[in-house]
Amino acid sequence: MGMEFIKQLPTPAEIREEFPLSDECIDIKRDRDRQIADIIEGKDDRFLLIMGPCSADSEDPVCDYISRLARAAEKVKERILVIPRIYTNKPRTTGEGYKGIVHQPDPEGKPDFYKGLVAMRRMHIRAIKETGLTAADEMLYPDNWGYVQDILSYVAIGARSVEDQQHRIVVSGFDCAAGMKNPTSGDLNVMLNSLVAAQNPHTFTYRGYEVHTSGNKLAHTILRGTTNKHGNNLPNYHYEDLALLCEKYAERDLVNPACIVDTNHSNSDKRYMEQIRISKEVVHSRNHNPDIKKLVKGLMIESYIEPGNQKISDHMVYGKSITDPCLGWEDSERLIYELAELV
Repeated sequence: MGMEFIKQLPTPAEIREEFPLSDECIDIKRDRDRQIADIIEGKDDRFLLIMGPCSADSEDPVCDYISRLARAAEKVKERILVIPRIYTNKPRTTGEGYKGIVHQPDPEGKPDFYKGLVAMRRMHIRAIKETGLTAADEMLYPDNWGYVQDILSYVAIGARSVEDQQHRIVVSGFDCAAGMKNPTSGDLNVMLNSLVAAQNPHTFTYRGYEVHTSGNKLAHTILRGTTNKHGNNLPNYHYEDLALLCEKYAERDLVNPACIVDTNHSNSDKRYMEQIRISKEVVHSRNHNPDIKKLVKGLMIESYIEPGNQKISDHMVYGKSITDPCLGWEDSERLIYELAELV
């Protein structure tokens, strides 16, 4: 075989037992999950703001950022529910480069998945204890769900994963909100097909077991922009795009129609400061059209302590992204308060 089996990793149950949540954290997550579900189901008209670093590469600056985010979230809690991004797996288009803290707990070091799983859980648990906020992460590896099932309140399925059968059917067994991104082609039917799969029950093999899922009624869509055949990024957050998605939803038998707009990636062409303008345009579209307002439940924004991004080095700037460029905290905090006035 062309594979070298390096070492056997602990099972998800073993990792959860070694690094457990406290009863207080369990209660926090239960309450947060209920609030998020109420928003997606239309029982709560608050706006979701999924916000944080492109990749959570280091515990101290990430938890520092989330502490700042929590203070701002408290001030806008009547209008906005904030979900911090703690993204511990980073998809790479070519398979090269930094793949996230689970893969590389030391961005400059070699892969070490056991240390990565430990670093990931410690960071998530610390964030909950210190801020009372449970987080969002991207499910790059469906087999890893068990390692995070007790700590995440939101899961995103990326543009390159959303067409994969395993990702779709594993989401059907998640007990939290899950956003399915449009593929890089921008095909809305592909995205909505993934939603049909995620919302329905399935029987399949998973981690050596035959399993049956009940379907995830909180699965919904994420618009993240598209890439055309020439490699050019194109947005799909404009009024016409949102109105079209309303029509597409109406053609299908889906429950809890909901969409989150990702303001970075192809929507901004990775020009991170454009996220401010895009956020306000999406809110304007919601306020102009009641159908769009009912469908679009929130925004996803990439934000960290320092603006922009940097290459991995021995002298990295504290709180600055080592993957995609992010808004800095000063602009992020101002945007949160501005959005609270607009939604």
